[in-house]
Amino acid sequence: MPPFAGLIRGNQLFGRGASDDKGQFFIHLKALELLLNSGRPLPLNVKILLEGEEEIGSPNLAAFVRAHRRQLRADWALLSDTNLLSATRPALTYGLRGSLAVELTVTGPRAELHSGIFGGAVLNPLQALCTLLAALHDEAGRVAIPGFYDSVHPASTAERAYLRHHGPADAQLRREAQVAQGWGEPGYSLYERTVLRPSLSITGLTGGYQGSGVQSIVPARASAKLSFRLAPGQNPHQVEQQLRAFLRRLTPPQVQVTVAAQLHAPPYTVPPRLPVMQAAAQAYAHGFGRRPVLQRSGGTIPVVSLFEQHLGIPTVLMGFGLPDDHKHGPDEFLYLPNFWRGIRTSLFLLRRLGQLTSTSAPLCSSSTATATPAKATA
Repeated sequence: MPPFAGLIRGNQLFGRGASDDKGQFFIHLKALELLLNSGRPLPLNVKILLEGEEEIGSPNLAAFVRAHRRQLRADWALLSDTNLLSATRPALTYGLRGSLAVELTVTGPRAELHSGIFGGAVLNPLQALCTLLAALHDEAGRVAIPGFYDSVHPASTAERAYLRHHGPADAQLRREAQVAQGWGEPGYSLYERTVLRPSLSITGLTGGYQGSGVQSIVPARASAKLSFRLAPGQNPHQVEQQLRAFLRRLTPPQVQVTVAAQLHAPPYTVPPRLPVMQAAAQAYAHGFGRRPVLQRSGGTIPVVSLFEQHLGIPTVLMGFGLPDDHKHGPDEFLYLPNFWRGIRTSLFLLRRLGQLTSTSAPLCSSSTATATPAKATA
């Protein structure tokens, strides 16, 4: 499929980024277009920031935001890059996990060696790497890096009860993952493990001979890519230092380990009772005919932390994707009924915030805010 072409089959629009994230962004552009075509001024000032590197960690966005603070100054930000609970059940996301991405490289001999001559006499870097990776988790599925959990904020009993009631059950997550059994930190549901607790995934492993057939070598180097998802309270830079200290202690003297950090994004939470979040909940109710469920997401959207850090504003995470719309796959699609509902939702939100901006207290006042969804009206 060409990058700017699409194919409609029934209620589904197939195309690259149809749901993640061209379609969701386009919803707001169409809402703005309708308002502008009405012949009346927009109900509030709008600034649009379109960035195309999110899937590779937004390597240039932080510098851009820092350099353009004055031009980007705003009361709040709106971002649509999350999911609904289902096609007919909207969901307002109030929390994201943070992220730390690193690449470990283990080096040993200066060049590949013959395994028949040196095998058993020289430590294989690939074997050393696998030993280090195996030490990152304990047998119960917890991350074994000392201090890793020390700063994690425990979820309240009320929040856990809310997420348990409104979030997906273990069976649903197993079905979506197409696995027979779950895995991970004991004492938490599968959903809680993905949104309230931190995790560590090995996302890539390279070393040795990768071609067909056999090659009798001791490789000179091996590398692995790690993806940490961080829970509220954790700092990606601190976790990186904990990882480095752990590896220094375990690395055998026959090899060298280097750690290259590639992404630092802190966790993010926006209080559901902020007036701007309440307006978003009302907009969902208008567009979809149902009030939204509040949810946390296990994913990471680095820009929301950048906005909070450099602009001092919260970001409303108003998504329109579906859990099963095959994001990043060759058959990714946008569910068209929700495209139209999304436009109605966006229109209502812009008008509602325009009313609030002209008549009331700041939309992002923290005086009425709480991070406990059980007390929210959304």
